[in-house]
Amino acid sequence: MPTPATSLAHLTDEITRCRLCPRLVAWREQVAREKRSSFRDEEYWGRPVPGFGDPHARILIVGLAPAAHGGNRTGRVFTGDRSGDWLFGALHRAGLANRPESVHADDGLELHDAYIAAAVRCAPPANRPTPEERDTCMPYLVRELALLERVHVIVALGAFAYEATWRVLGRAGIELPRPRPRFAHGLEVATPRATILGCFHPSQQNTFTGKLTQPMLDSVMTRACALADR
Repeated sequence: MPTPATSLAHLTDEITRCRLCPRLVAWREQVAREKRSSFRDEEYWGRPVPGFGDPHARILIVGLAPAAHGGNRTGRVFTGDRSGDWLFGALHRAGLANRPESVHADDGLELHDAYIAAAVRCAPPANRPTPEERDTCMPYLVRELALLERVHVIVALGAFAYEATWRVLGRAGIELPRPRPRFAHGLEVATPRATILGCFHPSQQNTFTGKLTQPMLDSVMTRACALADR
């Protein structure tokens, strides 16, 4: 019987070959051709970005989508952009990552007891995937969650990821509370599969304005670790 790591590797290969959303395929490949001037000498990934982390993780972190010049460039979600700087810094402080930053996919970063995935696997124009693109991508997250059998805490980074997480759990046949609680930073929703934690996304829009601070992000990760130890 395949191990979780082997099954996740097979799913990763499938994700990276996906071309189901024409708008996203066109955009990710255009960005990879044109590049940002500061990265003009780099070869962009320009494909869907799979999840990564510990196959035995108890904590799953769900983001929105890869950044055009972050994950779409490096091939690893939250890698090579300022959102990742915030996220991996918090994971390192919580003891969930072996280093506080992620620059490229081969930089030696390892996650411990955590796995990171995105609701949508391709970089979208203006960082705004459509609901249809979210739903097309949803089966990948459904399958990842099924393979991550030890996960019982899901950190949703932003309202879009929260919506996607809710739909993923519903698709998996999990009984969910009704009505659905409104997304908020620090929100906790217990379900039979996992406790969902709400966290503002570490986007520059949120971190530059102070909507999300390092102590706020650290607090969510500390709570996730506490719940995972139950």
